[in-house]
Amino acid sequence: MTTASLTVRDSATMLRRNLKHMQRYPSMSLLLAGMPIIFLLLFVYVFGGTLGAGLGAGPGGRAGYLAYVVPGILLMTIAAAVNGTAVSVSMDMTEGVVARFRTMAIARASVLTGHVLGSVIQTFIGLAIVLAVAVAIGFRPQAGPLGWLGVAGVLAMTSFALTWLGVALGLAAKTVEEASNTPMPLTLLPFLSSGFVPTDSMPAGLRQFAEYQPFTPIIEGIRALLTGAPAGGSVLAAAAWCAGIALIGYLWSRKLYNRDPTR
Repeated sequence: MTTASLTVRDSATMLRRNLKHMQRYPSMSLLLAGMPIIFLLLFVYVFGGTLGAGLGAGPGGRAGYLAYVVPGILLMTIAAAVNGTAVSVSMDMTEGVVARFRTMAIARASVLTGHVLGSVIQTFIGLAIVLAVAVAIGFRPQAGPLGWLGVAGVLAMTSFALTWLGVALGLAAKTVEEASNTPMPLTLLPFLSSGFVPTDSMPAGLRQFAEYQPFTPIIEGIRALLTGAPAGGSVLAAAAWCAGIALIGYLWSRKLYNRDPTR
């Protein structure tokens, strides 16, 4: 077998390992979706009436705000899953599992690839749960088949990019507790974007940060696709951000994974 085919085979094995962990602990997927669902219900039912009236377009009220806030909640779901990825990778590193893998005749890249693919699948399970709750409380997107395909594509590339960053953070952490804390800023970025309120309602300095940070074009792209509006510019910007984040996360992860294990 060629090196590439061996890597694919070993990556599939590591993916099955991570999927078995998910199967044995289904509560983890529910837990990762729990916080975004709480924020969804909180913002829609507590703040939605007031915030929806201030949107200045669309139906307004809670229904209008629900349609506005769902993309930000979806990004929060991905960020929460990244936290779980960092913890899982850190546990493998600190408990000696990776040290055992290093002694086995398996492709080195397969260990991290299995984590990434398993985490992306787990993230989509969480996204499906959050979307189901949003629909249950009245979310009615206008996207057609191509729009939904675009939404899935944006969510997939975002999840893939941020998962590689989560893997790097898990490898860099010296303890599992540290790994659970370092990805926390990612869960705050949706609040400092157009996820919950329009950026033009923010003070000047904060507005500039919100408009030029990576989550805003991703959220705007998803929002446009869900409503059937033109999304070309936002999706292209989102793709550029995701490509950059994925490259940084991958290179950082590879460097940390290949370093001298005795250090």
